[in-house]
Amino acid sequence: MVDITLFGATGFTGGLTADYLSVHLPDDATWAIAGRTRAKLEQVAARIAATGREVPEIVVADLADPASMAAMAAGTRVLISTVGPYLEHGEPAVKAAAEAGIDYVDLTGEPQFVDEMWLKYHETAVATGARLVHACGFDSIPYDLGVLYTVDQLPTGVPLTVRGYIRAKATFSAGTYHSALGQMAQFRQSQAAAKQRRAREGRPTGRRVRGGAKVGRAVEPVKGFGVPLPTLDPQIVLRSARALERYGPDFTYEHHAHFKTRRMLALAGPVLAAVAVGAQVPPVRAALLRFKAAGDGPSEEQRAKSWFTLTLVGEGGGTKVVTTVRGGDPGYTETAKMLSESAMCLAYDELPEVSGQTTTAVAMGSALINRLQNSGIDFSTTVAD
Repeated sequence: MVDITLFGATGFTGGLTADYLSVHLPDDATWAIAGRTRAKLEQVAARIAATGREVPEIVVADLADPASMAAMAAGTRVLISTVGPYLEHGEPAVKAAAEAGIDYVDLTGEPQFVDEMWLKYHETAVATGARLVHACGFDSIPYDLGVLYTVDQLPTGVPLTVRGYIRAKATFSAGTYHSALGQMAQFRQSQAAAKQRRAREGRPTGRRVRGGAKVGRAVEPVKGFGVPLPTLDPQIVLRSARALERYGPDFTYEHHAHFKTRRMLALAGPVLAAVAVGAQVPPVRAALLRFKAAGDGPSEEQRAKSWFTLTLVGEGGGTKVVTTVRGGDPGYTETAKMLSESAMCLAYDELPEVSGQTTTAVAMGSALINRLQNSGIDFSTTVAD
């Protein structure tokens, strides 16, 4: 049995993840790369071998072959899946991990997928001891762990409010683009899955956890304007808040895109609205999908110029703090880093005893924050006036 298996290593983000693991795994670690085509996996292994680093084992596993998926899961402690869009391709890996009782991470940003996997496999994972941790990339680690980091700087036992504002310069992958369009196209199905989950999951007793945001000026000391982002990220933050009493008796999180000027705000809104409406119309959606082909990714030079900055303003008990989470290219370089460090955290660090579908804040918390800080993603907090 190996420590970590990377399923989807022949894709663009999967390849970056393989490269990161080959450099940063402990010297005595064991790992494997997995996918459908042995010849393509051998090319990845050869690229790693040429650098003089430890060559991973090769595991052939096919989404259409449940026996091969089960064998892959049975042969590892932690399974990484980069095989997306996850609504189309993600379920077999989740199922295999839940039934095998191992740890699982992915980089999905698809709320419907996360809710459907909870409905289908959470109880199985609780019974087997599996930890299923979705959204271990730019969706949703900066927000989930950034809010946790902020809450830890605020008083205990009092109502807390955290407002998040994200800015980024980046080119995102074809997989991320296709996933977003697919999620827009299946809005009703996504709402139905969320409703089913709420009915079964329940809410904490004696505590209140709320989300929500509105268009308007950003809260001081952030300058500019905020627009609510209907992404997976606030859902993950609120699930962490429901699970962890450290978030206080009454917790609110607001999630925004950050625009520095009214002009930027006015330009972005209609474009996003047009794409969302167009995704509902099959011919338009097909044209939008052709705009970015599967496997497309930016050059290393383009990635080097990309960045993200998340600003979180936390208030409670008369204290106000501002947390900044900063990193480089969010869509690829930092996502591969965050995904890899999440897998290594589950494999090698002392962590809370949890099982089932969970979040990075609940499953890994400060251990993963420390790993990310040591790998160049900055978390810093100041007390506001």
